[in-house]
Amino acid sequence: MMKDLKIKISLLSDLAQVPEYSTAHSSGMDLKAAIRKPLKIKPGQICLAPTGLALEIPPGYEGQVRPRSGLAIKHGISIVNAPGTIDADYRGEVGVILINLGKKDFVIQPGDRIAQLVIAPVVKAKLVKAKSLNNTKRGKGGFGHTGVGKTSPHPSPIGRGRKGAAGG
Repeated sequence: MMKDLKIKISLLSDLAQVPEYSTAHSSGMDLKAAIRKPLKIKPGQICLAPTGLALEIPPGYEGQVRPRSGLAIKHGISIVNAPGTIDADYRGEVGVILINLGKKDFVIQPGDRIAQLVIAPVVKAKLVKAKSLNNTKRGKGGFGHTGVGKTSPHPSPIGRGRKGAAGG
């Protein structure tokens, strides 16, 4: 078993709740909405849901704010910038940028679980300029290139004919 990482947390609101792991093997802690009244998100709407929390994440780590699978499958609720990143030097309130991808209004009640917080190590990379890169079987294929036959049932205009387009 790994040693626990200690992270300082500040409750910025009387509505804030300290995140907890739901089970012994959960990867993410539940983030809850620190709101006084219900918050309605209409289909297609984006909103910033406050948590009332600020964190002091140690250098070498980050916080990842991820969608809750139950909200996604049942209601189409996701996070626009998933996963959202909380950098080690950020000390402001943790907010969750939610979007309703469903077909019905969704209402967040005070204290509802709205996202997951995963603490993860960060690897710093040093980028080195090179005139050429090693070849691979995949090569420059991107945006659904791997595992797709000659014709895709879902054609997409993204990246077509663009040199240097990235994707995975």
